[in-house]
Amino acid sequence: MGTMAGRRLLACAALAALAAGAGCGRPGGAGAAAPEAAPGERRYPLSGEVLSVDAKKGVLVVRHNAVPGYMPAMTMEFPVSAGDAAAARPGERIRAELVVGRGGALRLERIWPNDAVSLDTIDAGARMLRQDTLAKGGAAYREVGERVPEFVLYDQNGRVVSSARFRGKQVMLNFIYSRCPVANMCPLSTSKMMAAQRLARESGVANVEFVSITLDPAYDTPGVLRQYADERGIDTGNFSFLTGPEAAIKDLLTQFGVIAEFRGDILNHTLATLLIDEKGRIAWRADGSAWEPREFVARMHK
Repeated sequence: MGTMAGRRLLACAALAALAAGAGCGRPGGAGAAAPEAAPGERRYPLSGEVLSVDAKKGVLVVRHNAVPGYMPAMTMEFPVSAGDAAAARPGERIRAELVVGRGGALRLERIWPNDAVSLDTIDAGARMLRQDTLAKGGAAYREVGERVPEFVLYDQNGRVVSSARFRGKQVMLNFIYSRCPVANMCPLSTSKMMAAQRLARESGVANVEFVSITLDPAYDTPGVLRQYADERGIDTGNFSFLTGPEAAIKDLLTQFGVIAEFRGDILNHTLATLLIDEKGRIAWRADGSAWEPREFVARMHK
């Protein structure tokens, strides 16, 4: 689809899909804004350093700063999700939400890396992507044959990942979000990506990476995406799940021609799966969910 008419057709198809209700529920109403506390529950921002990790018990020992309105700085154990425990590393600085449940039970949620180097790198990448999107204006959508935009995001382990890391490799890329409950949307897309990963390995494609970028970065922290991958038994040796600043995600959606809009508790979105060549150019694109993994793998051999 390399013409202006093709671009208009793509946009019309995407809007039609949204109008037809191609949406995913957003359980509990959480999204870009911080979630409302459950009855009897309180939430506070917390920052500190991870001292140790017990992944089996799902516990982090954190030396944290004072939590205004709740407690002074100290070192404590905090229960966390399996994904957050798996992604955590001793010595890393984090920011999180301290959740105080009924009876005073504590846990940490929404854990993000908080070291200065990572924050500066992610912020610089988001600014460059914003400038690129604004400079392109109405021509921001990347056609087949064009180079993909440069970006910097976090992966499912909280590591900073630059798009430059994938140069010299083919990349199969899509957009999903972890809580999508509609079987023929994100769950199907992830299953097909897993099938393509398996078929590529079986057919001897060695220089390929698989990338899924979240549509809901406010909820899909690195730990959430790590749990999403672990629960599905995904081999993350060459399959990365990426998240980061909401502004950067929105710019990527614009440039890749994906529409995603929260309407109340529903995330209406379109689907797109792309194959990117070793030079960072879009080699193939499939919109919707009616594509076959074998077709993408066959193109990897060309």
